[in-house]
Amino acid sequence: MYDVIEKFLQLALACVLGGMIGYERQSRRKSAGLRTNMLVCLGSCLIMMLSYDIYKQVEGMTNADPARLGAQVVSGIGFLGAGAIMKEGLSITGLTTAACLWVVAGVGLAVGAGFYTEAVMTTILVVITVGTLSHWEFIWSNHANIMQLVLRTDSNPSQLHSISECLAGIDIEITKIKVREEYAVHIQEGDAVMVIEMVIVNAGHQKNIDITDALRSLPGIHGIELT
Repeated sequence: MYDVIEKFLQLALACVLGGMIGYERQSRRKSAGLRTNMLVCLGSCLIMMLSYDIYKQVEGMTNADPARLGAQVVSGIGFLGAGAIMKEGLSITGLTTAACLWVVAGVGLAVGAGFYTEAVMTTILVVITVGTLSHWEFIWSNHANIMQLVLRTDSNPSQLHSISECLAGIDIEITKIKVREEYAVHIQEGDAVMVIEMVIVNAGHQKNIDITDALRSLPGIHGIELT
């Protein structure tokens, strides 16, 4: 009976630790939230527990490796991680979510193997990393004059080069860029415009009006939003 209670507490601890990380992800409206992280951690814990129990049953009769099933979790979790990573235009999102799923699987394996202290410490560090550091990134972005720039321009690949050169000329650094096309009747019937979304660093502390004036001087620019 004691053995059954211990196993239940192991599985419950895996749910709690996975839920702590999942709650942080869900609070930020990420694709893999509370339930996903809890299930990944619970499943990993169960597989590790099974691996140990199977090994105990055949111990001394074969060269069985109790870590073999756990190793399959480490590689198999990549399928979930790959599903969380999305390519949008020229940018990639979901890398942190995928990394969280991979770490959560590791936490579950640690609980299943009986490394409770390591599992708890890892969970705390993950919550600090993805939670607290995001707050500091926000503070740093305000201090470093990080801005959002959205341009609507002619659907011409050479525009990217012209815009990049223009921004570089006024000491503006592009840190992230996403490009998409949208239908634009208001410009010319049947034409499409290229929408360029950028995250820029205003290293030269230029005024917003100076940035927009420099961009408006380029041919083919139909709209500018700078925040």
